[in-house]
Amino acid sequence: MLATFFLNGDSIEQYPDETKAIIDAGHEIGNHTYSHPRMVFKSYSTVKVEVDRTEELIQAAGYEVKTHFRPPYGKKLLLLPYYLNKKDMKTIMWNIEPDSYAEIAGDAKKIVDHVDERIEPGSIILLHVMYDNEERESLEAVEGIIDSLHEQGYAFKTVTELLDYE
Repeated sequence: MLATFFLNGDSIEQYPDETKAIIDAGHEIGNHTYSHPRMVFKSYSTVKVEVDRTEELIQAAGYEVKTHFRPPYGKKLLLLPYYLNKKDMKTIMWNIEPDSYAEIAGDAKKIVDHVDERIEPGSIILLHVMYDNEERESLEAVEGIIDSLHEQGYAFKTVTELLDYE
């Protein structure tokens, strides 16, 4: 089973071994900007640097497949969509984000239940699992989500695999 990891460029620089492990395991990598700013009312040059710098780091880490883009905070106005279109990068959004709700994020079981209640074919689940402190519960929920969704007959796909179904 493979997943898609949208990475920030600064995290790629800070955690090169973890980035390489994700790639070596065959997972899909996506671009999530260099420094995770809200991508609204940004200059063209800022958009270009945030996207291109991260893209260069992804390639330097050994990932040579075309990437997709997930905008920080889901914000994507004006210049960002224009620039991504020029680069032929698809913008990827999500429909389930359990760790955005304080009353859910602090409990792995509540995260699993939240996903179970909202899952539907083609869902994209957004979890922040790469941090040791704040998102520990999201990381701990992953196994429960996988088990529960497998029991319901769901299969896990990368974003590219989902797009291929369109």
